[in-house]
Amino acid sequence: MRQRSRTRSRATALLLLFALITSTLAPVTSAQQPNIIQEHWYHSYTTLTYDVQAWESDHPDIVKVISAGTTVLGRQQWVVQISDWSVDNKSDGSPKEKVYIDGGHHGNEHLGTELAFLTAEFYIEGWDDGEEEAVEVLQNTELHIMVLLNADGNDADTRWNTNQVDLNRNYDHHWAPEETRSGSGPFSEPETRNNADYMAEWVPDADLYVTMHTGTWILAYPWGFTGDMPSDWELFEHIRDTIHETIDADLPVRNANAGIYPTHGTSRDYGYGVMSYPTFTFETDDEQTLLGTVQSLSDRLSVELEVMRYLISNIWYWRARLNVTEMEVTPGKEVVLHVVNNGHATTENASIQYVFEDSMEVLWQSENFSVNASNESHVTLDARNLTLRPGGTFALHYMKRVIDSSPWVHQPIDPDLVKIVEETEEGWLPYPSAALSIVCMIVGAIYSKSRSNQRFPSGDEIN
Repeated sequence: MRQRSRTRSRATALLLLFALITSTLAPVTSAQQPNIIQEHWYHSYTTLTYDVQAWESDHPDIVKVISAGTTVLGRQQWVVQISDWSVDNKSDGSPKEKVYIDGGHHGNEHLGTELAFLTAEFYIEGWDDGEEEAVEVLQNTELHIMVLLNADGNDADTRWNTNQVDLNRNYDHHWAPEETRSGSGPFSEPETRNNADYMAEWVPDADLYVTMHTGTWILAYPWGFTGDMPSDWELFEHIRDTIHETIDADLPVRNANAGIYPTHGTSRDYGYGVMSYPTFTFETDDEQTLLGTVQSLSDRLSVELEVMRYLISNIWYWRARLNVTEMEVTPGKEVVLHVVNNGHATTENASIQYVFEDSMEVLWQSENFSVNASNESHVTLDARNLTLRPGGTFALHYMKRVIDSSPWVHQPIDPDLVKIVEETEEGWLPYPSAALSIVCMIVGAIYSKSRSNQRFPSGDEIN
């Protein structure tokens, strides 16, 4: 069960803050502040800048820090890029998975910002300590974490940015002017524009996006602008069920429109609807006014961090992953195949292509078929217009998820799994038709009678 210390008095919190202030009259801008500070004091833009730059200085093998752009007041939107940068790909040569995380859209939602920070810290320190989980993730995954998107609002302890805009209503996905402080138009604010540009440039094919907030304890998936379930509801419900079974049965995991309230122009809906990421809004519980917390952040956000570890460690599954296990091709007739989906997302637009791989010229393409999440299918496809050509090969062509914006995958099929069947033409041999057999019998009988008449003319008797 989730344990929260919510009943401690404001006076106790104020005493702690006083102690923190008096104990930090000396500069506290060195990285990795003492635990009592790091665990109880929310970041300012200055302390965050020192911490992320120290991460990069101390761990150049796994940490890069870049700016996605600047806020209205010119503060940098730091993104911490974390991976094993000694290798570009996984050990099998395939591209690394990509995770995108941002915190601090609303400047006074400090726990969301701290959850983003703690997530980065977990993998950096885990790598440093040689912990198996962290090492395996960073060898196979890139983490891109914008810890603090709205630095201006953070330091002013206000929800809005300097232009008094709610940045999480300012994205170009079902943006609505009637939303409270949604801006003069979609992406009117540099903070949101920079965030979207970073997504498009650095993580266009990410398979997980989590945006971190504070207010209502929930892990919310799309949509916010409508009560309709998202196209990839099977994937989201699988994640929900696994979290409830293995981590915390009390954490609500549901559609944002019903679980929080209707919203338009959010980064969550943009991430899913435009970028096609499996996207969640992680709302921690509410503490938006004080500059620190009595309960340590590691304890207070322990369940949230465990959920994040689950989502990141299992990112390989957050898309369709089709594999053909056997395939029989009869040119001019049909293609029969057995296909397995090893991922947890459904695909509805799969097809088989016959191509020249070097030029990517498509010589033939089948009709579409679907494969459900974590499922397998036996498929028979019409191949009456398929003609094999020297150098041609077969490939799977499908979308990673059901959402319309989802990227396409072109995946060659191992030629050893493809059996080519040449049909035997029907004819005289070896299997004559029934009609032909009857004709032959009639002709044979006529011929036999003619021979008999020649041997025994009419009137001759046989004694």
